[in-house]
Amino acid sequence: MRTTKILFLHGFFASGSCIPAQALKQAFADRAKVLTPDLPLHPREALTFITSLCEREHPNVLMGNSNGSFLAQIVASRLRIPALLGNPHFEMTRFLSERIGAHKYKSPRADGRQHFVIDQLLIDEFAGIQAHQWDDCHPEMTDHIGGLFGENDHLAHFEPLFLQHYTHAYHFPGAHTPTAEVVQEYYVPLVERLIE
Repeated sequence: MRTTKILFLHGFFASGSCIPAQALKQAFADRAKVLTPDLPLHPREALTFITSLCEREHPNVLMGNSNGSFLAQIVASRLRIPALLGNPHFEMTRFLSERIGAHKYKSPRADGRQHFVIDQLLIDEFAGIQAHQWDDCHPEMTDHIGGLFGENDHLAHFEPLFLQHYTHAYHFPGAHTPTAEVVQEYYVPLVERLIE
């Protein structure tokens, strides 16, 4: 029997060891293999990395948060993989433009690198991908890609845009970055449904 696999894609300031990733691993410890890689900073490189990981590991479900959901939507549509998009940030250029400069990741990365820079080059690269993020949307995927939106998310407000392409939007009483409790209570049941 094939092992059930979930691929979790973290947010822009996070890493594969962030709290939502850890909570997901814990929740599925005895039922599925949860992959939580550190994503490359640059979106083109990240999409190539995620695509090759999917082609190698054949995950049953993609799950993302924020920028991870932005990337997950593109790959899930292209490869026809069910996905749960947590607080998807579909306009990363706007997010990044307000944060130009040097930053530190909020959770440790496997390669030990903790600092990165947001510059115009990075923003321009996101702009190119953002402009084509819906190119691979397929009608048969509308039922297989869900969106989960925090009622107190003050960063990403893209439910209306999500609903232009997909039909299943869900809500939880939380902020942009889900806590371990929110992952357990709201994310896990939706991921289970997508696996079924």
